[in-house]
Amino acid sequence: MSAASRPTSKDVARAAGVSQAAVSLVLGGKWPGRVSAATAERVREAARSLGYRPNLAARDLRTGRTRTALLVVPALTNEFFARVHAGAASAAAAHGFGVLLYPSPEGTGPATDPFASAPAALDGVLASSMAAQALSGIGAGALPLVMLDSDPATGPGTATVNLAIADGMRQAAGHLLELGHRDLVHLAADVDSWTFEIRAAALAASVAGVPGARLRTHRCALGVAEAQAAVTALLTAPGERPTALVCDDDLLAAGACKAARRLGVRVPGELSVTGFDDLTLATAVEPELTTVTLPAEEFGARGMAALLTAVDGGTPADEELPVTLTVRGSTGPAPART
Repeated sequence: MSAASRPTSKDVARAAGVSQAAVSLVLGGKWPGRVSAATAERVREAARSLGYRPNLAARDLRTGRTRTALLVVPALTNEFFARVHAGAASAAAAHGFGVLLYPSPEGTGPATDPFASAPAALDGVLASSMAAQALSGIGAGALPLVMLDSDPATGPGTATVNLAIADGMRQAAGHLLELGHRDLVHLAADVDSWTFEIRAAALAASVAGVPGARLRTHRCALGVAEAQAAVTALLTAPGERPTALVCDDDLLAAGACKAARRLGVRVPGELSVTGFDDLTLATAVEPELTTVTLPAEEFGARGMAALLTAVDGGTPADEELPVTLTVRGSTGPAPART
């Protein structure tokens, strides 16, 4: 169809029997309280029947919009962040926005500006598993900002969308304690991040509430090989071995299971292992991992919805999405001790 034959907002207004101003309000989503619901539906129906599409480029020139959001993540190598991006991109596309994915060169921060001037190139920033102050280098203070998996006390004007991380760790701990485990080790990610601090605090509180239970913490870098080395050292150290490992991430859990297998320690007969995230890896290992399942795609979509609300001048509410423990073959009753 040529530009000359494309339907215009004037054509839609004529077909719906309303003014062009009313068409602009309805198709711009700003009609509530200004035109009736029946009129709004009549405009939408006229636009559908004519095949009308608004000229976003012209509108954006008037409003100064770029219709582009930046998603900042600590790394691209983790499947979790890929799934967050998929959810955010889908939600953005539904509103005519694009998403630029930016893995921070410094992991959890500080992030540097990938543009000559981010405020001029973007409409907003969505950042996952980082501190708000780590984003000052990309001009986040001058842009609408929504934080994912971050401390809700980030400061005024910054919305957060979080997963119920603490509850997930409580579910994992409760599962092991119900199975009779009283000697637990927290295989903790050696990453300075709010999300891992929350996991540690929730686990410690859960174990502290059970008489006779003890918890030790071993920190290691977030990787399979690093976890394997740490757990090998743990299981070969003098003294009684723990009966359960609570891992901050499925990568750590996979490394733990690998170490146990190579040492001839049966999982779950002699050692139960839990993970966190429910990555594809969780069902690729044998036995399959008991792990906390995080709704990563929904998480990204809800974060983007909050950001778009902020871009439109609204005030998004802080949110927390529930998580669930998925029980598989890597956990079982605590072994009897003589």
